[in-house]
Amino acid sequence: MANDKRTVRAAAVQIAPDLDSADGTVAKVCRAIADAAAQGAQLVVFPETFVPYYPYFSFVRPPYASGPEHLLLYERAVQVPGPVTQAVSAAARQHGTVVVLGVNERDHGTLYNTQLVFDADGELVLKRRKITPTYHERMIWGQGDGSGLKVTDTAVGRLGALACWEHYNPLARYSLMAQHEEIHCAQFPGSMVGQIFADQMEVTIRHHALESGCFVVNATGWLSDAQIAAIEPDPAAQKALRGGCCTAIVSPEGKLLGEPLRSGEGILVADLDMELVTKRKRMMDSVGHYARPELLHLVLDDRRASPMTSLFPADTAGSLSAVTPNHARFPHADSHHPIASQAKHPDGTDLGTAIPRAAP
Repeated sequence: MANDKRTVRAAAVQIAPDLDSADGTVAKVCRAIADAAAQGAQLVVFPETFVPYYPYFSFVRPPYASGPEHLLLYERAVQVPGPVTQAVSAAARQHGTVVVLGVNERDHGTLYNTQLVFDADGELVLKRRKITPTYHERMIWGQGDGSGLKVTDTAVGRLGALACWEHYNPLARYSLMAQHEEIHCAQFPGSMVGQIFADQMEVTIRHHALESGCFVVNATGWLSDAQIAAIEPDPAAQKALRGGCCTAIVSPEGKLLGEPLRSGEGILVADLDMELVTKRKRMMDSVGHYARPELLHLVLDDRRASPMTSLFPADTAGSLSAVTPNHARFPHADSHHPIASQAKHPDGTDLGTAIPRAAP
């Protein structure tokens, strides 16, 4: 196969949210898309849960004192699809850019840390949820599932995404590597923990670029001094909301393509020479000639989780031929599957292992 002669211009946005208005944050997103596109960007990546904002309050306040802020986040969270996705879709389509945006997604009574990927025509091509919220985040968000561990084809190439400390889950990263991602979009909150967070982040994204043989475009958030004071009035505790920014773009060789943004707002732009993907993988392809799948391989359960599965909906009158949105497929009629209970048709027929799932 011939080498990829494409060059993709990527932009990583380090930006502060509007802590008072979800609409204000969305407006900043759309302006940043336009600004990046004016610089020729074909891919624009925003920070983790940028809309309406990352729940910084949960890092500096105890759970018993976080109730009002948590409820406000529910009120301002994003419905998918909804007005926010419509606005970002329109901006992506208008400027012909692929957009990766982190949002707090509300799905009925639960919030999720969600990554949205819009293709250059505005289509929402991927919605994935962070599989395990970290530390304080577990009081804020629910858990995602394997259905979002997908690499998707976009106008800029095969694109994968993970949020923050998902990059410390080597199997999650490997699942994207095995799907041959060419560009990996990473998102972190920024303005947290201090310089050590930024240092760890840089090591992490550069390592993934080397191991995967892909480009990494990483965006972190930013808080102004006034915003930090609004979140946490205690000067001693404000230290926890400073530092931790490393908006950066990394080549498959682990090289930083430009100096990372470590403070303030800005847009980092770099050209991705896609031939470097093949150049790196010629030497070390972790899921190809450098893999030993007969010794070590990953098993991914990529089904969408569901709290309920109806095996025999009333309107089917017991017929397996009538498929409804909640109809079970029984894809795991495998005695080695960890869930051992076997589903039975009323006539006694063994249908295999019943695993709760939602329709695709």
